[in-house]
Amino acid sequence: MLILAVFLLCAATSVTSSTKGAAAAGPQLNNNQLYKFSYSTELLLDKARGSKEGSAGYRISSDVNINLVWRDPSNKDNQLIQLAISNVRIEPVSQRSEKNNILHGSTTESILGKNKLAALTKPFLVHLKNGKTNILSYWSEPATIKNLKRGVTSLLQFQIHTGKVVENDVSGRCTVLYQATQDQVTRPILETCKTSETGFTTHSTVSGCERKSSSVTVFKLEDGFIQSAVAEETHSLAVNARRSTAAKILSRQTLVLAGKEAGPPEWPGKDVAGVVKSIDEKLAAVGIVPEKIKTQCKGCPSLFEHWQSVQKQLEPASLSKATAPRSFLGFIQGIRKASKDEILKVLKSASKVVDAVTSFSDPASLEAMLEFLNYHRCQGFGSTGAFLYACGFASIPMREMLQALLNIAKGKIGSTEIKESVVIIMGALVHKLCLKGSCDLPTVVQVKKMILEGPESTKVESEIQMYLLSLKNSLLPEAIPVLTKFAESEVGSYSTIALTALQRYDVNLITPEVKRTVNRVYHQNRRIYEKNVRAAAADVILSSNPSYIEVKNLLLSIGNLPHEMNKYMLSKIQDILRFQMPASKIIQQALEDMVSHNYDRFAKVGSSSAFSGFMAQSADVTSTYSLDILYSGLWDPRRSNMNIYGSSQGSVLHGLQVAIEAQGLESLIAATPDEGEEDLESFAGMSALLFDVQLRPVTFFKGYSDLMAKMFSMTGEPMNVVKGLILLMDHSEVVQLQSGLKASAEFQGGLAIDISGGMEISLWYRESKTSVNNRGALVVTGQRNGDMDFLTGVDVSFETASLDFITTVQFSEYPFLVWMQMDKLTFPVGEYFSRYESMSSGKSSMSRKGRKQLVPGSEFPLHQENSNMCKRVFDSSW
Repeated sequence: MLILAVFLLCAATSVTSSTKGAAAAGPQLNNNQLYKFSYSTELLLDKARGSKEGSAGYRISSDVNINLVWRDPSNKDNQLIQLAISNVRIEPVSQRSEKNNILHGSTTESILGKNKLAALTKPFLVHLKNGKTNILSYWSEPATIKNLKRGVTSLLQFQIHTGKVVENDVSGRCTVLYQATQDQVTRPILETCKTSETGFTTHSTVSGCERKSSSVTVFKLEDGFIQSAVAEETHSLAVNARRSTAAKILSRQTLVLAGKEAGPPEWPGKDVAGVVKSIDEKLAAVGIVPEKIKTQCKGCPSLFEHWQSVQKQLEPASLSKATAPRSFLGFIQGIRKASKDEILKVLKSASKVVDAVTSFSDPASLEAMLEFLNYHRCQGFGSTGAFLYACGFASIPMREMLQALLNIAKGKIGSTEIKESVVIIMGALVHKLCLKGSCDLPTVVQVKKMILEGPESTKVESEIQMYLLSLKNSLLPEAIPVLTKFAESEVGSYSTIALTALQRYDVNLITPEVKRTVNRVYHQNRRIYEKNVRAAAADVILSSNPSYIEVKNLLLSIGNLPHEMNKYMLSKIQDILRFQMPASKIIQQALEDMVSHNYDRFAKVGSSSAFSGFMAQSADVTSTYSLDILYSGLWDPRRSNMNIYGSSQGSVLHGLQVAIEAQGLESLIAATPDEGEEDLESFAGMSALLFDVQLRPVTFFKGYSDLMAKMFSMTGEPMNVVKGLILLMDHSEVVQLQSGLKASAEFQGGLAIDISGGMEISLWYRESKTSVNNRGALVVTGQRNGDMDFLTGVDVSFETASLDFITTVQFSEYPFLVWMQMDKLTFPVGEYFSRYESMSSGKSSMSRKGRKQLVPGSEFPLHQENSNMCKRVFDSSW
């Protein structure tokens, strides 16, 4: 049986069979000759533009003797050869001082261990057939040693004819283009090799990473066999939004013929299996594919001990500091290695770790979370809300997570706030799973059915809004007909949600039927709508490749709209032209008609505005902002909408949207409401969308009695919308090197964020103030580790210690003075590079370099009328 198994495994590596007298397919050894080679492999870990001296890494060098053991008499390309590694040396790649050289004073035996060194220097066999290799060694050997042997063997596998082939290599299953000349063969790998260790990455391009790899091996031949072989490969991983935050892996292998001498004679035998058995029955075909290496952390703190060391940095008061997300990322690394019981122990002692536990999407952490939380009691949003938001922001969504939320939604929930958040977040998870190609999973199909049928299944206003917001998050093409129907609803909140949802869809999905419906809403062909509904409809029209007729009708409507909406639409058109948005060309064509473009239409006055600008521009990412404000007839903000977008490599991330709406305030000063808003209930609230995820809206007040109560109790303190820690980026992969060594690569981005908003109304001072505050701290870290029997690695990171954006609208006196401010406070940005090396004996070395700079604060420009008003107000105050 053993002979048969060995034979089948050896035969599996062959692609074709050569016939006697055919041209050689791969290298061929001479009989009775011993080839003496010098071998070395290097591994360097460095930042993207680092020097060899500043890198972390090591070199393994040895002597390698190769001789022919057996050759098939009928096929010279079918050979069994022996490799013997000796004189193994391990040293740093670059020159180091004794203080910084952890290998100083160490021998190879003390580094690897006596048993591993003995296994590495024990001769092994390689079946070389038609230029393809298969290793025959001992399964009892450590995986690290077998992988190193595979790395040496990889330099014996090549084809001596030009051509493109797909072959199994130490690096995985690779597409290779051989380029052969008389005495040289070049082997570039055309594509990233496929391996069983796939890793994971963030679905968003803007907040994700990009890997670039190259691998080339050059063989120089003499007398049909190798004179020298040099393999070089580079793997770089960079953050898309900041490409200077990058790390790279460099690996180099060399095999150089040092000499030849008389070798042992061929072994007698008819076939490979028979020869192998006669040499050593314990030899087995271990294959060319490397094995996974299990690593254990010796002396590492437990998860609970890790939590105790970082809990002060994760307090709510510390969320605006860079130490919060940095500690958050470190704690997630601890969770990755922890069991369910360990996670549950920490949760029971400190519920503040909910963000971190949920962010790491794996069955153990999810199971611990579900056991910890209780949805049946009527309790505050607290830990439960943090869990739900972390699910929505999950960078690596899981089917099990969606199934858990579905089970919760079907059960008894003690809080309406939690129930609504569960359904809204399910829509976000559906969208992310569909982006991963998992739209047809049974759980996803079940949730899709639930939220698509939800708006028609209830008459409760809050539940209809809940399902519409879930559909807004899901971005399902099947949801477009449902949203189109509710866009014409008599209830203003339904129409607003449906229209803002339609605006998020790809333009190619907006059908002529949808456009006709949205135009009916704007032009009020069937019923009268509120101003903010019509403004939302106009946004959809202008962002969906409008036709000439659509634009012309919009222009003709200016002058026939309510006073402030005239000004808003005029400002919107001017902003599109100034910022050169996609609709600007068709608008310019329509403005050539003097009926549409005249002084009467373009001289409308008012306080409403729409303005867009650049927050930051670089080669890596472009960040833009927009601030749209629509006032009611009495100059209180009917709708204030602030957006921040990030774009990189053709992809766009809707980073932030904060919308504040107020209605029914005319009764405070006996003003006359605009058409369609006569019977509106007094209301003010705020809605936030963060990183493409719509959150549950919050209400400042609802109803006249609530308004009066809040008016006399308002403290000016903002109401929190979302506050916590988000794993914005999560990328992990294992890079299998041709040398047999492995390197792990990880990038993580943590964001501590606090979004709040408030409204103050003073009848005594006839003053109203609406504010939106966005504070946060961002840290991105990258690690690259090369792990053998000692650890070497590098960290690259950047962090922003404080980021604060404020939008303020204030008016007082009569006639009303209205001005706005959108400020960015001064904040520091740091960039760091760390190199670390350690041995199992405890000896270690670490160096850290970095730079920090202050980004000055600034006030973002808005429309010219606002600048004029600010000048008037502040000049009069001196």
